[in-house]
Amino acid sequence: MCGITGIFTHNKTSGNYSEAVKNAVACLHHRGPDSNGIFSDPTVSLGHVRLSIIDTNPSSNQPFFSADKRYAIIYNGEFFNYKEHKEALLRKGISFRTESDTEVLLQLYISQGESFLENINGFFAFAIYDTQENSLFIARDRFGIKPLFYSSDPNKFIFSSEMKGMLKYPISKAIDNTSLFQYLELNYIPAPNTILESVKKFPVGHYAKIKEGEPISFKPFCEEPYPATQPSTASYEEAKKTYLSLLDDAVQKRLISDVPLGTFLSGGLDSSAITAIAAKHKPGLMTFSIGYKDEPMFDESRYAEMVSKKLNTQHHSFMLGKNDLYEELFKVLDAIDEPFGDSSAIPMHILSRKTREHVTVALSGDGGDELMAGYNKHRAEYKLQHSGYLKPVVAMASPFFNMMPQSRNSKLGNIARQGKRFAEGAKMNPSERYWKWASIASSTQAIELLITANSALDNSRKQELLKSISTDFNSLLYTDVKLVLQNDMLVKTDSMSMANSLEVRVPLLDYRLVNFLFSLPTEYKITAHSQKKILREAVAPMLPEEVLTRKKHGFEVPLLKWFRTDLRDSIENKWLSDSSVKEQGIFNPDHIKALKQQLFSSNPQDSAARVWGLIVFQHWYKKNIENA
Repeated sequence: MCGITGIFTHNKTSGNYSEAVKNAVACLHHRGPDSNGIFSDPTVSLGHVRLSIIDTNPSSNQPFFSADKRYAIIYNGEFFNYKEHKEALLRKGISFRTESDTEVLLQLYISQGESFLENINGFFAFAIYDTQENSLFIARDRFGIKPLFYSSDPNKFIFSSEMKGMLKYPISKAIDNTSLFQYLELNYIPAPNTILESVKKFPVGHYAKIKEGEPISFKPFCEEPYPATQPSTASYEEAKKTYLSLLDDAVQKRLISDVPLGTFLSGGLDSSAITAIAAKHKPGLMTFSIGYKDEPMFDESRYAEMVSKKLNTQHHSFMLGKNDLYEELFKVLDAIDEPFGDSSAIPMHILSRKTREHVTVALSGDGGDELMAGYNKHRAEYKLQHSGYLKPVVAMASPFFNMMPQSRNSKLGNIARQGKRFAEGAKMNPSERYWKWASIASSTQAIELLITANSALDNSRKQELLKSISTDFNSLLYTDVKLVLQNDMLVKTDSMSMANSLEVRVPLLDYRLVNFLFSLPTEYKITAHSQKKILREAVAPMLPEEVLTRKKHGFEVPLLKWFRTDLRDSIENKWLSDSSVKEQGIFNPDHIKALKQQLFSSNPQDSAARVWGLIVFQHWYKKNIENA
């Protein structure tokens, strides 16, 4: 796993950006502490930092060149079927100097051109420069597992694995107010946009070829998994066997490593399933989880230990106290690439840091909820679609929920919070309801916080994100993959793990698995009594009954208690002080003040999550914009 950055100039002026490239490489050091390198000629300058995983020999360091020196590649990621491709290339008489997948990737491009991408099974963002043609070929994986930012104008094309790298180049730092608007709604910024007007996210599943004097054009290298080109006609039992076979192979492929490897094991179904299969193929597998010493509502460590005991893994459970979370706070804020308000980044950072003390690679269960209807909103949507009497009943109960204190930090308060969201969503059409349940704040609440907001542009972007939603339940899952998974879950995993030089692999996003799941009917994934049905029943013989029957548990942090005690002074007098908010000129001081009052009231609702999002923005803004 690595970090890449570079610049392509249309007027052979790359030498003017040599310091920027050096600084970008330096700020990506955490992504690749094992080596770094830069290649420059008049047209391009390419930078790379390397975390050695496969073929740790220095001969595989990057930028890596073809034998004739015509092509240079910088590559972040891995693809797990590289050995099969290598064997095919060897049969064609192509020779290799290393054992790395990097060289295989480069040789595939040289021999096949862009068509090879559809047969790559893995995650990646890479760039290949042709010194003879003076062209740059750049691509990103199907689901956005690996990040890639870019900025383009008539004179140059700049790219980097992280926004931190982009900020080292001479680009405009003007805030995209519509992105900020959506950030306040969702606590993350949906692709292709970023917090800056001048920077975009490279589209997933696409490539581009950049030549001097020609505009950039993005082209897809694979078909979207939804709607399925060939819906499956398999019976449920047949589908379950096929799914388990594909999952087993996906996990096996991701166990290839020349450095120590383990799995994240939260005790939830997804990570437990990945661990069960990995343990079958790797005796003595190391597993890692975190728990909360003093917060039983948020702690699920006993389930992880239960799974570990059954599978006989070498388990490491890191029990966290209040001080552990507080000490991690500024490390997390510094690691955040652009404003990103999912507070589960805090425990993910701690888990990654502690896991890195033992291994360099970890497998995770990312993707299971989005692909197989694992979230509470999926259960709620299913009930609305299949219980005709439910809508009027919920509407009648709505005033009752409004009277109750709502909070994520107590069981009763959370029931009231969820009940209110369910009641409000039941009155909406599917697209409106989806956005409501995906958001932490309404559009009205977001507009109120901002001095400048363009609700028309926000609505246009929102409609583009929701365009696939229909009465087909699979359309909701597909939207989750494109919105929640790509912009929230995968961003969190990559940024927090790579901040600690840890590679995380995601077997559930093997494209064969994803395509197969979208070919299946809804009832194979969710029913009135079961979520993630096909996964749950496929791995049932491997796991404890308690894990199979437990309810969904989010990877959450006890924010509210924290904000009301240790961090209250910082919130009121630093990040969101009345004077600093007014001086900054971005947020409406009166509505920020009202949000703080709600946070410290007896009915906080989702104010803790919203305040955390504002803290993240303020830290990012002061560091990267105000004080840059």
